[in-house]
Amino acid sequence: ALRLPRATRPAPPVPAAAAAPVAGLVPVVTPNDEFFRIDTALAVPRVDPATWELRVHGLVEREVRLTFDELLGSDLVEADVTLACVSNPVGGSLIGTARWLGLPLREVLDRARPLPGADMVLSTSADGFTASTPLEVLLDDRDALLAVGMNGEPLPLQHGFPVRMVVPGLYGFVSATKWVVDLEVTRFADAEAYWTVRGWSDRGPVKTSSRIEVPRDGARVDAGRVAVGGTAWAQHTGITGVEVQVDDGPWQDAELAAEISVDTWRQWSWQWDATPGEHVLRVRASDAAGRMQSPRRQDVVPDGAEGLHEVTVTVLG
Repeated sequence: ALRLPRATRPAPPVPAAAAAPVAGLVPVVTPNDEFFRIDTALAVPRVDPATWELRVHGLVEREVRLTFDELLGSDLVEADVTLACVSNPVGGSLIGTARWLGLPLREVLDRARPLPGADMVLSTSADGFTASTPLEVLLDDRDALLAVGMNGEPLPLQHGFPVRMVVPGLYGFVSATKWVVDLEVTRFADAEAYWTVRGWSDRGPVKTSSRIEVPRDGARVDAGRVAVGGTAWAQHTGITGVEVQVDDGPWQDAELAAEISVDTWRQWSWQWDATPGEHVLRVRASDAAGRMQSPRRQDVVPDGAEGLHEVTVTVLG
C-alpha cells in the first residue's frame, strides 16, 4: 500500500470550537466516503502512479516534467480547504472540507517560469477533461496544490488518485482537475476548457453562501427554545458574519464557530424562541471583503447559484 510522506509544513489541528454546538450539523471535516463527487468520467480512470507524469508546457521558459516519486519527494504541505461544485444549488450538499496533502502549484510553475502575457493554466485530466484556472491564482500565496493525500490517506480513486488539483476560492469546474496529467500555460483568449465551451464561465470564483442544516425543511418542532445551525463559506476570503431571519422579521446575528482558515467553511448556530405555527427561516452570510450574500435568485449556470436558503418549519403548540 502507498505510504504518504509527512508534510514539511503540517496543518495545525482543527480546533474543537470549529464545530457549532448544534446536533445534526454536518461534520466540520468531511469523511472521504461522504465527500461529494462530480466529474465527467463515465468510468473512474485508473492511473498507475509508477508511470504517472505531469507535463508543464506552453507559454513558459522551459518545459517541466514531474514523476510521482519526484512529487512525493518534494516539500509537501497540508492545507484544510473547502471545495464546492458550481452546480451546487442554494442550500445544496455539493460541498465538502478535507485536509489535503500536496505540492504547491506555484513551486511547479516557478520552475517552468511562465512568460509575460500568459494569464491561464489549462489543466487536463487522464480522461481528457480540461479546466481553465487564472494563472495569478496559482502563483499567489494561497494553498493551491497538486494533492496526493486527503484526510491522512492517499487520494481515493474517485477523488483523483494519484494526483489532483485543489485550489481554494474557485469552483471545481475551473480548478479541481482530478487525475491531472498536463498543465498548459496559455491565455484565456487562446484556449477554452470543457465547461466553458458548454456555456459556463471561464473563471468561477466561489460566491459567498450559507445554508441551514438544522432544522431541516419540513421539520416539526416543539414550541420554545429551538437550536438552529448550519454552514457558511467564502473560500479564500473568510466568513465574518451570519444572520437569521424568521418570516419577514428583523435579521438577527448568529454565533460563529471558530474559523479553521479563510479557505474553509464556517459553522454557525442560533437559538430561536419558536412560537406555534408555520414559520420560514432564512440565512445570509457576510465575508471579510465586506460583501453580503446576494438575495437575488440565480440558477447555477453560468457561474454558480445565488439566493438565500430558507426552510419551512412547523412549530407545535
